[in-house]
Amino acid sequence: MIALCLGAAVTAPGQEPVQVESPRSPKLFPKGWVRGYTEFSVAPPHNEPDLNRCAAGAGSFGGPSAPCTAFARFVGGGYIELQPLGTTRLRRVFLFAEPRLFLGRNLPQVLYTYSLRPMAFDRSVGVGIDLPKNFELRLTQHQVDWIGRYQNNLGQADLGKNGPLGMYTTVGARWYFGGYRSRR
Repeated sequence: MIALCLGAAVTAPGQEPVQVESPRSPKLFPKGWVRGYTEFSVAPPHNEPDLNRCAAGAGSFGGPSAPCTAFARFVGGGYIELQPLGTTRLRRVFLFAEPRLFLGRNLPQVLYTYSLRPMAFDRSVGVGIDLPKNFELRLTQHQVDWIGRYQNNLGQADLGKNGPLGMYTTVGARWYFGGYRSRR
C-alpha cells in the first residue's frame, strides 16, 4: 500500500521513504496577483455628476456671464490591484490604481445631451500594505486631468485646475469586515 500525503513521506514495500514537496507559491507573480473590476455608469437627466469645475451661481446654471457645461452623463472606471511578490518578505505590499473617465456635455435645467465628449480623467494611484486583522495601510496620490475642451479656461465661473478636484496625497487606513476581502 502506498501512503500519499502532501509534505509527508511516500513509501512502498521495500523502498526508502521519499519526501514529496508541498506546492508553494512562486516568488514572483503568484496566483491571483492581479485583481480588480471595471464599470460603466449612465446618469439620467437631472442627476448628472457635477465635476465642481464651475463656481456655483456665477453662470454655472445658464447665467449670461459664464455658462458652464461641466456636468457629466457617463462615467467609466475601475480598480486594479497588483501584488506581484509571492513568498518574499514583501508579499503583503501591493500597488493599486483607480481610474475614472467622465464623458458628457450637460447644463442642468438648460441643456441635456447624451454626448460622449471627454471631460476629465480622474485617477488615484498608490501603494499599500496588508496588515493583520483585515487592515490595510495606504499611500494614495489623487489627480484630475481635464481633457478635450475642458483643458482651457471655461470663463469667469471656471475654478481652474486647482478647484476641488485638484491634486493631493493621502495616508489612510482601511478595515475590511464581513468577509468582504478574503484573499487568502
